Amino acid sequence: MKVLLIIPARFASTRLPGKPLALIGGLPMVVRVARQLQDVSGDKEVVIATDDERIVEAAAKHQIQAVMTGDHVSGTDRCAATASM
Repeated sequence: MKVLLIIPARFASTRLPGKPLALIGGLPMVVRVARQLQDVSGDKEVVIATDDERIVEAAAKHQIQAVMTGDHVSGTDRCAATASM
């Protein structure tokens, strides 16, 4: 069975705006997280769920799938919306 691994990534964080694109070791944080999940064994699909085109662009630059989900109250809601696509 294929597992869907969803990374919720909101650009407009109240505590640290732009956090998903903060560089860590030269890579956006959300890209580093996605790469770690890609290394998990098993049949899986890694997807970044976001509300911001800049995150989609960063993901595409690194060949990582990302989807626009629009506004959601929480990361859980963003993941649920992505899982139902």
